[in-house]
Amino acid sequence: MYGSAGPAALLWITCCCFLKLGAEQNGNDPCRKQLNAREAGYITSPGYPHDYTPHQRCEWVVRAPENHQKILLNFNPHFELEKHDCRYDYIEIRDGDGESADLLGKHCGNIAPTSIISSGSALYIKFVSDYAQQGAGFSLRYEIFRTGSDDCSKNFTALSGMIESPSFPDKYPHNLYCTYIILAPPRSEVTLTVLIFDLEYDPLQIGPTDCKYDHLAIWDGFPEVSPLIGRYCGSKIPPVIRSDTGIMSLTFHTDMAVAKDGFSAEYNITTKETQDSYQCNSPLGMESGQISNMQIKASSSYISGNWEASQGRLNHHINGWTPGEDTTKEWIQVDLGILKILTGIATQGAISVDTSKTYYVSSYKLDVSSNGEDWMTYRQGKNHKLFAANTDGNEVVLNTLTPPVVARFVRIRPQVWTNGISMRFEVYGCQITNAPCSDMLGMMSGLIPDSLITSSSTRDYHWSSGSARLVASRSGWYPRQPHPSSGTEWIQVALPTPKAVSAIIIQGARGASSMGGGMGGDNKAFVRKFKLAYSMNGVNWTFVKESGGQRHKMFEGNINYDTPEIRRFDPVPARFVRMYPERWSPAGIGMRFELQGCDLLATTTSAATVVSTQWAVENATEAPCVDEADPACMVGSHVLEINPSIEGFNCSFGDSRGNELCGWSPDTSALTKWTVHSGSPTTDLGLNSHHHADKWNYLHLETYKMLEGQRARLLSPMVPPLNRHRCMVFGYQMHGDNVGTLRVLLRKKTDDVMLWSLRGDQGDKWKEGRIILPGYNSDYQVIIEGIVGKNASREMAIDDIAIASHVSLDQCIQPISAFPGIPTSETPTAKEMISVDEGTRFEPNEEADFNIYKKDMGLEGDASTMLPSNGMSVTPTSGRDKNWLYSLDPILVTIIVMSSVGVLLGAVCAGLLLYCTCSYAGLSSRSSTTLENYNFELYDGIKHKVKMNQQKCCSEA
Repeated sequence: MYGSAGPAALLWITCCCFLKLGAEQNGNDPCRKQLNAREAGYITSPGYPHDYTPHQRCEWVVRAPENHQKILLNFNPHFELEKHDCRYDYIEIRDGDGESADLLGKHCGNIAPTSIISSGSALYIKFVSDYAQQGAGFSLRYEIFRTGSDDCSKNFTALSGMIESPSFPDKYPHNLYCTYIILAPPRSEVTLTVLIFDLEYDPLQIGPTDCKYDHLAIWDGFPEVSPLIGRYCGSKIPPVIRSDTGIMSLTFHTDMAVAKDGFSAEYNITTKETQDSYQCNSPLGMESGQISNMQIKASSSYISGNWEASQGRLNHHINGWTPGEDTTKEWIQVDLGILKILTGIATQGAISVDTSKTYYVSSYKLDVSSNGEDWMTYRQGKNHKLFAANTDGNEVVLNTLTPPVVARFVRIRPQVWTNGISMRFEVYGCQITNAPCSDMLGMMSGLIPDSLITSSSTRDYHWSSGSARLVASRSGWYPRQPHPSSGTEWIQVALPTPKAVSAIIIQGARGASSMGGGMGGDNKAFVRKFKLAYSMNGVNWTFVKESGGQRHKMFEGNINYDTPEIRRFDPVPARFVRMYPERWSPAGIGMRFELQGCDLLATTTSAATVVSTQWAVENATEAPCVDEADPACMVGSHVLEINPSIEGFNCSFGDSRGNELCGWSPDTSALTKWTVHSGSPTTDLGLNSHHHADKWNYLHLETYKMLEGQRARLLSPMVPPLNRHRCMVFGYQMHGDNVGTLRVLLRKKTDDVMLWSLRGDQGDKWKEGRIILPGYNSDYQVIIEGIVGKNASREMAIDDIAIASHVSLDQCIQPISAFPGIPTSETPTAKEMISVDEGTRFEPNEEADFNIYKKDMGLEGDASTMLPSNGMSVTPTSGRDKNWLYSLDPILVTIIVMSSVGVLLGAVCAGLLLYCTCSYAGLSSRSSTTLENYNFELYDGIKHKVKMNQQKCCSEA
């Protein structure tokens, strides 16, 4: 019986298997299907809304009936998959019909994905689960993507107009993706004002522009390519939005759920006036309200109210911003909407309207960002700058940013305060396109397509040359080799039409680094120096040259991977522009950029500058100079000038892969040479323990290994004829007993003239030296010479040699002790002076060769070391009254002054302490409503404090 039943049973099982297989092949398996989007349908995880089963691998392909149609996916908010970085249970959507198509998203957790739209006519969907931790799964709706009615997508070229959502003022339709593009002529600004705004509210919204459902997105150029200005939903009206790229785009997206009344907006295009020079110190909108409350954000606010971030506006009449806790971790920031040039910040404290108690910030640090995520602290040289701020609650204190900085987001971090943190502020600057011939040429806006951006090589798809758009890209261009030979890699742009190119805005890049064939951590790379070439045909190339010279211009690049830098030059006619990185960060080459220029007929003869003008801040006080080396403290520091670098002269001796001496060379007649010191932060700090944190290379002399009198000389590249004097700056360190002498000389023809000389131990920290390089009508060289002392110990070192455009000539003597020719008695007569441009004069010194100066500069009398005289003040004193200061030891003067001040302050503090002990009853809360300590008078728009009595508390003293 069993023998005869066995074949029958086997036949029955085989038939069942074939039937099951046939059913699966015919698409009856709900976990594997080919779906047609002609009619809308749903895809769910097995068992939805109950827990899905383990060990699942489901695949669906959704196709549109026509090749030109797209697929739209909308997820049900009830979404629950195992988390753990989507490594185990997940749903994956790809932009095509198989696993090899581009990945659109891989999702897990408890938050439903936003709507997904295919670029073609098919979508591939895969669901995977493992053996543990199941959830409710997912449900999604698929359908053909429709853009709505004919008025859903439009281009606008008129100087003004209205943009409204479809069916406005009635409710907008579902499943829309509308695009509105405003195209402006050159030298124009687009302003968008939203009048009515009512879209679906996102209950899971975290930030003001985090909208996952119905939303209006505004772009600083073409959509999805240019930087996103903001994404808005709900009923709060967006701020007034401006764009100076020549293109502004709006994309309006709706899903299948809630529909509201929509939006109505008005745009205007205004033309900018062309000027040869321009001012860059206008208030950017905190006090005026041009910056909306939505654009002001803080780490926290005081819980009692009336101390919100929106009250942090300069001269706000009720209190100011105060955080929940008084710590250095608190901050207040403002979003300027688009990239702008920042040149100054004015701050105030605040006085409580309830208690009349005064609160103010005495010092703060400044962070800037191009995207609101990558923050960089503003630096003064090698260190983070500490800005001196307020001393009372009402006075406006202005800090200028020298050099200016390009940013969209500005964040202030209080460091020192009195009674508690509270502040009001304004930001000053201008648009990037305010300069003559400075239109954005299309990298950032997307006007230049990816096909016109090429490069010598790329590392992979995600770091292609098309990713090199300023700010718009989150990655950037990386060549195949992170550390190639200098000048071998390049990236090139073909402009749609020939232009006069006048500037480049350069930015570093950020992405995952490739390590050992895998993916490592963040790769934060940038270019330190570069050259620029241009062409009209893409074959014959010409390098941008120094202004008025024939040498290839070596441009300074970035100092970090996020903050953009503007480099201007005399306009050149170009259809093609190519950039060659010459020096770069330790992480390698990485960059994003934009070109600026204008139509060829609008070309100016020279690069534009920002003129120094009166700041538009009423009753403001300049912040005191904490550090005399701070460029903001220097005369004429508000004038932005093209970096007058000479090819190979500016050198940081920091790249052992290329020419480590840049354009400098050792003097072969000297028996000893300066050598490059290289180290690492973990094994060899040495002299550079107080030097750059991200590089450990410099030139040094190991004097303890040498004999007395041995010398090493370093020769600069030839300095071409200059029509004005320049300031040379460099870092030096001289540490150890009898270390020797460091000198800087000038060689013209065969004669050497000493400009600067310093001898002996100068401490174990790096210091900055400054020397005036004279303007000649012939070439000359600069010599840096080290001479070994008797029984010398330790080392002497130099680094970071540069011609500094931000340093005015009257500040270009540092330290004073290195200038032995400074007079100690009478000011030289006019006959003893060397007349130069702009009224600057230099005094002769007996060590100079008379013939060097007499022929070129018309000098009568002795020749000189190039040193400032009464035309260039060194201290705030003027005339002959200042000269006697040079004869005093600076340390002795400091001791005398500080001793006098100390005695005076001691007496005052003792009296106040005794008085306060007897009579003061302090307040401990900002919410107290008693004790009227102060009265206020309001005039000229600024509150001033008037004491009602002479009592002052001990803590305030």
